[in-house]
Amino acid sequence: MTTNTGDSATGGPRTVAADIVVVGAGTSGCYAAATVAEAGYDVVVVERKDETEAGHIACGDALKGASDFPEAIPKSQLEPAFTNTGVDHGRFEIPQEDTVLEIPVPGELAVIDRWEYGRRLIEGAGDSGATFHYDTVVQDVTQEEDGRVTGVKAMRKGDPVTYEADIVIDGAGALSILQDKTDLEDATFDTNVQYSQFCSAYREIIEVDEPVEWDDALVFKPTERSAGYLWYFPRTDTEINAGLGFQMNEEPMELVDDLKRDLEGRREFEGATVKDKLGAALPTRRPYDSAVAPGFMAVGDAAGHVNPTTGGGIAGAAYAGKYAAEQAIEAIESGRTDDEAALWEYNERVMDHFGARYAALDVYNIFTTAYDVDDLMALLASLPGEKLAEALYGGSTSVGLGLKIKTAIKSLGHWGTIYDLYQTKSLADRLLAHYEDYPDDPSGFEAWRRERNDIMDDIYELTGADPKY
Repeated sequence: MTTNTGDSATGGPRTVAADIVVVGAGTSGCYAAATVAEAGYDVVVVERKDETEAGHIACGDALKGASDFPEAIPKSQLEPAFTNTGVDHGRFEIPQEDTVLEIPVPGELAVIDRWEYGRRLIEGAGDSGATFHYDTVVQDVTQEEDGRVTGVKAMRKGDPVTYEADIVIDGAGALSILQDKTDLEDATFDTNVQYSQFCSAYREIIEVDEPVEWDDALVFKPTERSAGYLWYFPRTDTEINAGLGFQMNEEPMELVDDLKRDLEGRREFEGATVKDKLGAALPTRRPYDSAVAPGFMAVGDAAGHVNPTTGGGIAGAAYAGKYAAEQAIEAIESGRTDDEAALWEYNERVMDHFGARYAALDVYNIFTTAYDVDDLMALLASLPGEKLAEALYGGSTSVGLGLKIKTAIKSLGHWGTIYDLYQTKSLADRLLAHYEDYPDDPSGFEAWRRERNDIMDDIYELTGADPKY
């Protein structure tokens, strides 16, 4: 049972004790909390927003893997937030080549109302037995001398509160403050994290007068620099999530003005009404090498659990929350919350499910930073849609000699870029295979990481890109 002691009104800081404290009421945090609560353990979710704003998160609203959610919060709980289940492909607009590329997207797709989805997530976790503390801003972590994280310190509605727990799960999003406050020097937890590995994004929800013609597609368009793109995702045929982002190691964009400029050039948005505006940072990087430390785990955006080429992270975050919670419960039951080896299987499950694939996809992000945007768009326009879909969502694609020749003919003048891409693909495949051999305990971690870094050095040498990590 969650216990409370102390009273700030009498001068003493309040203390809240639980088996597990989850920071952040996003997808990963809610699935972690629901999984813990359903197992009969006490869990408190601390959320910086108030109850009316909780769940209001900047997002592209496109959901890949819409048919598959962990059982702790079933799909049926979330389905009322699915506003467009008729999307079935991507539409790449390439102005430099005066062409539009239609690509299939494997699996079930949906566009959602992210705020409604967020509210239903919280409701589902609450129905499972999780306790939510809103308007609570975490300011620090508590640790023992041996490094084990034992809780967090926060301000809740203006009053100091200390949360004590066997395990803290960090679902606080990209560039989480918890990781800045935690001494991770002796842990395997990935600390090679910097702003340049992230994307700054902004989106608006826009209501148009007439139905758009592309309400069955996710629309993408490159920005003027190679490390950014615009998106237009139809929640309905008249309500569009329009946004853009850029990699933070690039020259900053004027996100609001750049989006406005593109909207003004599209006839379908004449007379449109903006209903909501929001910005965020996204981890367009590989998943953390390790997201565990004694008494501490990170999930979702806080652990880089996002497809680095598209920014999509909802499905991965849901499963990361489930996997982290299940491993945290096992560590509590074995009395080993001070041992990160007891949490290690969480890392393995993430890498096996989606982490290896995301790490391979990040290679293509690195590739794009080293080439001119016009060369890249010419190459994109020459690729068959199904092969592009395999690369974007599978981390790799098979390319035979005949296809290479056809692509080269269509991309006359860009053969050097094509050759480099095929070499890069081979290295991405090599990296994927290495991640699929992720170590099954911490003792093999350093050797695994050294070999991974050697592969990355080969990638940087081939592409000429600046090192990302």
